[in-house]
Amino acid sequence: MNLKRIIGSHFANYREAWEANSLIRRGLIHPTLSRTYTMDEVGQAAYDVHRNRHQGKVGVLTLAPEPGLGVTRPELRAELEQEINRFRNV
Repeated sequence: MNLKRIIGSHFANYREAWEANSLIRRGLIHPTLSRTYTMDEVGQAAYDVHRNRHQGKVGVLTLAPEPGLGVTRPELRAELEQEINRFRNV
């Protein structure tokens, strides 16, 4: 557990966050997750991370009942779908 980090929303100042979002928007970097848990599964998510039963990054849906509800540009998402889901369920 000493190697694990909880990454929150305080990773950058306004300009750095804008630039990071620009890289994502242009498809130069991809925000990939290996697994997404629902809020009901948050205990399992913490257990899996604690026991190293995950690969890469995991996420917990806190305000959405299912993945993909925050997608505002489905055509762009469709173009990048393979890269975004590269590590899903590995």
